[in-house]
Amino acid sequence: MYKHIIVPMALDHGISQTTMEIARTLLAEGGKITALHVHEAPNNSVGAYVEKSVMDDAFARATAEMESRVLSMEGVGALTVQGHSGRTIVDTATSLKADCIVLGSHKPGLIDYLLGSTAARVVQHAPCAVHVARYPA
Repeated sequence: MYKHIIVPMALDHGISQTTMEIARTLLAEGGKITALHVHEAPNNSVGAYVEKSVMDDAFARATAEMESRVLSMEGVGALTVQGHSGRTIVDTATSLKADCIVLGSHKPGLIDYLLGSTAARVVQHAPCAVHVARYPA
């Protein structure tokens, strides 16, 4: 049983009931779950043409959306951070001293074999246990 579980999720995919159920099953009594959304800003070549206020507004909207989605979930806190998904999930788990990450993964496509999926990066570099729930493509 784990005391602090991070459940990464992409807002465009919604909140996975499967990963939340897994997290609740693995959670120790008195533990906490943090639903994490990593907001990826445009890369530098695109970001050079986007005003900072537009990027700040997008981050604020993502934060509000994340908080609204977990509002009805008892014992789940929302956290939105900026960065690259794989690295930021690992960095956040490290800084929050999480002892488990529960995340979903899809069937890998060709690009995933060349670059590696987010789930693979998290599994390779996480400072804690990682539970990967496989989803159909």
